[in-house]
Amino acid sequence: MSAVGESVGRRMTLGYLTSHYGYDLQPSFASNVTITAVADDMASVRPGCLYAPAGSVDVRRLEEARSRGAYAALIPHAMRAVVKDIEFPLVFAEPTPSQLGALAGDIADHPSTSLAVFAVCGADGDEVQATVVRLADFLHMLGNPVGVVSAAGSTSLERALDVRHPLGILDVQHILSVCAEDGAAAIVLAVDDQTLRPDALQGVGIDVLGVSDTGDETTVASRVESYTRRYGFTMDKQATPVTRNEESDVFAQQSQIVNEEDGVRRLSLSVAMVLAAGVRRNTIKSALRVSRELD
Repeated sequence: MSAVGESVGRRMTLGYLTSHYGYDLQPSFASNVTITAVADDMASVRPGCLYAPAGSVDVRRLEEARSRGAYAALIPHAMRAVVKDIEFPLVFAEPTPSQLGALAGDIADHPSTSLAVFAVCGADGDEVQATVVRLADFLHMLGNPVGVVSAAGSTSLERALDVRHPLGILDVQHILSVCAEDGAAAIVLAVDDQTLRPDALQGVGIDVLGVSDTGDETTVASRVESYTRRYGFTMDKQATPVTRNEESDVFAQQSQIVNEEDGVRRLSLSVAMVLAAGVRRNTIKSALRVSRELD
């Protein structure tokens, strides 16, 4: 699956692509054609979609996309001379990953803006994914319906999602859209190579970024910059990367929910991220106490 579908009530025409993104449309009279999804692989092409192949493409594959019901295809300008006989609309452009992320977010109506987006990054993918599980459980303890994007298992609330990792740009936007429509209040992303392809988070705004790596402020900032470049996400100007701290360690150690060192470390980072999101300390204490009593 490498596709993202149109949000309920969201309409996008080929004319919008030309006016908003500066793409070229052939024939120009097809500007009122409405697309309902964007797909970058042939298996995901459905009636009404825009076929935007992730790799090389030829006339045969364009004809196949048309026969599968694609309403148009997004192809490089260099192909203009060899597609004169294709009898369906063609959009000519060379979109950058950033532009593709914007397009995918646009057709899905920017689902990350309706979710509290938490992300965990770090050099150790297994540690990142384990922390994501802990954070998702903790957010659930605080009363939030949660979605998860992780190679260990992507879910929308309690429902497992049938996706193949690592995810691309369209996959991520699709999952965010599903979680938003299911009523999730927050989503937790594992930012690692097992979960995501390079640039997969283009068009995604992150509210709280947790860093499982240790080091001084300069070292952590350098690593965050490398993760940002690799995966393409953006952060609010007022947001700062979050690491474990003395206060979150105390919360985790006193919780008695976890006893082993790894568990305490992951819970501590989760607490630090929730605090950064503005959750009150008394609320966190109450949630930890209730969880301890129910354990």
